[in-house]
Amino acid sequence: MSDRRQVLVLGANGFIGSHLAAALSREGWRVRAGARRPAEAARRAPTFDWVCADFASLTSVEAWAPLLDGVDAVINCVGVLQDGAGDSTRLAHVEGPRALVRACERAGIRHLIHISAVGADEAAGTAYARTKAETERLVEASALNWLILRPSLVVDRTAFGGTGLIRALAAFPLFSPVVGGDQTFRPIALGDLGAAVVAALKPDAPSRETFDMPGPEAVTMVETVRLYRGWLGLPSAPVVRVPRALAAPALAIGDGLGRMGWSSPIRTTAMRQMDHDVSGRDSGWAERLGVPVRGFSRFLAETPASVQDVWHARLWFVRPISIMTLGLFWLITGLISFGPGWSGALAILHEGGFGRWAGPIAWWGALLDVVLGLALFVRPWTARVAILMCLSTIGYLIAGTLSLPHYWIDPLGPWLKVLPMMALCLFVAATDARR
Repeated sequence: MSDRRQVLVLGANGFIGSHLAAALSREGWRVRAGARRPAEAARRAPTFDWVCADFASLTSVEAWAPLLDGVDAVINCVGVLQDGAGDSTRLAHVEGPRALVRACERAGIRHLIHISAVGADEAAGTAYARTKAETERLVEASALNWLILRPSLVVDRTAFGGTGLIRALAAFPLFSPVVGGDQTFRPIALGDLGAAVVAALKPDAPSRETFDMPGPEAVTMVETVRLYRGWLGLPSAPVVRVPRALAAPALAIGDGLGRMGWSSPIRTTAMRQMDHDVSGRDSGWAERLGVPVRGFSRFLAETPASVQDVWHARLWFVRPISIMTLGLFWLITGLISFGPGWSGALAILHEGGFGRWAGPIAWWGALLDVVLGLALFVRPWTARVAILMCLSTIGYLIAGTLSLPHYWIDPLGPWLKVLPMMALCLFVAATDARR
């Protein structure tokens, strides 16, 4: 048996949770890492004790007992921006944490650190903020030695969600569009947040307190975008303020995509939270926890960007456009074959010598196009469908080359034109990494 203390990190595969787990491990803690889908995360951090921790099934004290066995402290990093496919603010922020608090009290676990967020107040008027505020009240009413940390915009070399969007706006060609622009952030480096969590688990650390965690440097959205653009090494460009009325359709689309499982920071909740409060109040958290903290400009200067950062920022908008283009290409091609293009499809197949098989081949081929086009938009299937599209196209080209080889030199390039589509399939599949 190891005498090292063990900490349970919930949401350990997320942007914040994964880095907090790593920081605690470096400080000698044994990490039990909880995630909804731990298999992939376990490959990335095999030294952690990975467990399945889906708050949807952890709404009773008994359900939490196996996860808390042998644990000395709990770090809760679980958060859901908006209700959608598989996401529930009520389950993630209220039902699951309520059972967790009671289970910790029953198991005799004293230390609970809850990672909340600046602006988690009922006044924000969002389900995210209301349920986050309820989580804080549940923690505050417990008998545990709790600490609630409410960071402002969390920044790191890696990017996810809001920071990914801001970098993408910074890398936008010719100009950087922003909605509003006067929202004020006080970014906190993720490494500094990790140091604060480590310090919060020391014996003499503050307890039963709530700390807003703003960084020392205030920057507006416009300034943040400009600083990120310079960090990426891109030439300066004007920042264009987009009227909110023009942004409304994009937010509505983002909300719809979220309900379909395509998480996006371009959603009404994110905008309302930014308009409410993304800065926070000075709470003296750095002094109380004994943590040196960096301003945003210093963080960028100490964290040079790489070519991978530039690629990620530039491809952030390109990827969804690619998925939409690819899916619609296959879907519309199939529908045209079933409709106005049916006679043309039969004529080409007869030209290729398929005779009586021309009709069935055209029908099944069109159906395959429609099915794959629709299936690409199902979030868990996207990468595999893109690969299947590429393989199907290879078979299509082989059959076409054997039956109609002269189409390779046709002025309209019917065979040549599918080669870029195959490259697009590979791009969509290769960029499908999930946290």
